[in-house]
Amino acid sequence: MTPQEYCQQKAAASGSSFYYSFLFLPKPKRQAITALYAFCREVDDIADECSDIQTARTKLTWWRAEIANLYSNQPQHPVTKALAPAVQAYGLDAEHFQEIIDGMEMDLEQNRYQDFKQLQLYCYRVASVVGLLSASIFGFSNRNTLKYAHDLGMAFQLTNIIRDVGEDARRDRIYLPLEELAQFGVSEHDILQGVESEQVQKLLDFQIERAETFYDHALNALPEGDRKAQRTGLIMAAIYRTLLREIKADGAQRVLNARTSLTPLRKFWLAWTTWIRF
Repeated sequence: MTPQEYCQQKAAASGSSFYYSFLFLPKPKRQAITALYAFCREVDDIADECSDIQTARTKLTWWRAEIANLYSNQPQHPVTKALAPAVQAYGLDAEHFQEIIDGMEMDLEQNRYQDFKQLQLYCYRVASVVGLLSASIFGFSNRNTLKYAHDLGMAFQLTNIIRDVGEDARRDRIYLPLEELAQFGVSEHDILQGVESEQVQKLLDFQIERAETFYDHALNALPEGDRKAQRTGLIMAAIYRTLLREIKADGAQRVLNARTSLTPLRKFWLAWTTWIRF
């Protein structure tokens, strides 16, 4: 199996909405973004699946060293071997890869966030930084596109957090800021036990409104001249924003006990219609 095939398999197996947005890219960019996504999956799986924190730390430390290997032209892992051409072709910053690992380490160190400022740092590291790297792969001529990429990454991660409230709670994780739980009269117990109530509904509607605001800011920041190059990000936005609106339409508090998702056919349709629009 070649490094590219390994990354392709990793991306396809995840069933992520991002996979559908990659389909329309020319081969070099498709391979680059797939390798980036595979890297994110590798380090995210460590944070999610390693029950022993010290083992997880050791594995993330290994990945830090492997990123150093990548930038010394000595990659060892299939993912970093696949990333090597992209690093050269698109000028990807080594520090951004390290920041993604920083975000995964946050998952090892804390399972609660006191306020949105704390959560925003986490979202920046695990999502906005990925957006910045992705924007470099897709190509841009106006630096305002980086503002778009940053805010779109925030919107994606906030959407993930809302979608996964129940799933995260079953792993004793609450990403919703505790200050905001208190503001809406919701306890940690309510979230952990999947208690549906008017207060929970209002809390989650508030989270959805914040995510919508980040989508608006992102799309308003994207310069007209870079829209065609950034079509893949716009496909992701169409899929994720549709998911967010489905969650709201279903009654957001349902995420405590059920997972809302879009069918593969609907994701493909959103991807195709967004691609041809731009």
